[in-house]
Amino acid sequence: MGILTVGLHYLGLLLGGLGLLGTLLPLLRHTAWWIRVCDFPRLQIGAGLALSLVLLALGPEPLPGAVPRTGVLLALGTALLFQAWHIWPYTRLHRKQVRDSQRPATDDDHHFSLLVTNVLQYNRDAGRCLALIRQYRPDMVLALETDDWWLSQLRGIEDALPHTCHAPLPNTYGMLVFSRLPLVDKQIKFLLDPGIPSFHGRVRLGSGLEINLHFVHPKPPAPQESKTSTRRDAELLVVGRAIQHHTGPTIVAGDLNDVAWSRTSGLFRRLSRLLDPRIGRGLLPTFHADYRLLRWPLDHVFHSAHFRVAAIERLPHIGSDHYPIYLRLSHEPAGWREQDAELEAVDALDRLEAREKIKEAAEEAAE
Repeated sequence: MGILTVGLHYLGLLLGGLGLLGTLLPLLRHTAWWIRVCDFPRLQIGAGLALSLVLLALGPEPLPGAVPRTGVLLALGTALLFQAWHIWPYTRLHRKQVRDSQRPATDDDHHFSLLVTNVLQYNRDAGRCLALIRQYRPDMVLALETDDWWLSQLRGIEDALPHTCHAPLPNTYGMLVFSRLPLVDKQIKFLLDPGIPSFHGRVRLGSGLEINLHFVHPKPPAPQESKTSTRRDAELLVVGRAIQHHTGPTIVAGDLNDVAWSRTSGLFRRLSRLLDPRIGRGLLPTFHADYRLLRWPLDHVFHSAHFRVAAIERLPHIGSDHYPIYLRLSHEPAGWREQDAELEAVDALDRLEAREKIKEAAEEAAE
């Protein structure tokens, strides 16, 4: 066996071992950041598993170190299928969870558009962000990681979007809301952390319909931010439980610092009965904007079954580490039962898990 062949075999074993580790760790319920971050790069882990399979399957027997060839290939293939199972709904091969809009595009009174942009607080190129807002003319803009400088830069859009609710902060968790449509009962809350704001209220469409809104930006599980995912998970679940009592159209949006295929995101959607417009339309990865091979969807807009999708688009680079995302929804309540049936029913175990996670976060915050 040549040196090159042996090297490729060892590379295949290394990639396969890392891929198996990255596949198994997220199965643990532990909230440590180094475990939970493995939820994010499922596409990248899957690519590594596929490459390791090719390297090991095409090479001669035996594998280096008398490693059982059949067992290794079976384990790698199983892990690859498991990763693909998580990613597949977020490809165009899957059926769309949210149907396409049937309303005329000119029916503005029954449409609602939202542009979500994490601007990166230290980014000082506001011009590209402003240009996108003027180009897409959304009904509402949610700008995250915004401090007083960003508020001063975005003031220019208030002529078109005069209804506002702001919480600029210097800690990379500031939040600014601009709306063309009237905001009702708007308020900024600090659900679990005194430095992490969230927006809650309603927006009134031209038709008179009021939509419940919840905008959040919890801390990610990362050593420089939070050593566990406890508070991030709990903030989503607090909002999810609150939404259970909504009877009308509802939207939750923001940089959730979580991927849609994670256990917590699934639990949140079951609790809240919200749909994911990405399913069947593509990953639309929004982070990291500067690294093509390290991207996953962190910025989300979930909504109730009262809506259908008129447009969804990841927008161009604005100098941030996140791409903005734009969504235009059409209020079409006649078919909501058909779409609502797409979600799994919440059960007693889900409710118990949510209570335990929220309790754990409250205890952590009290320490």
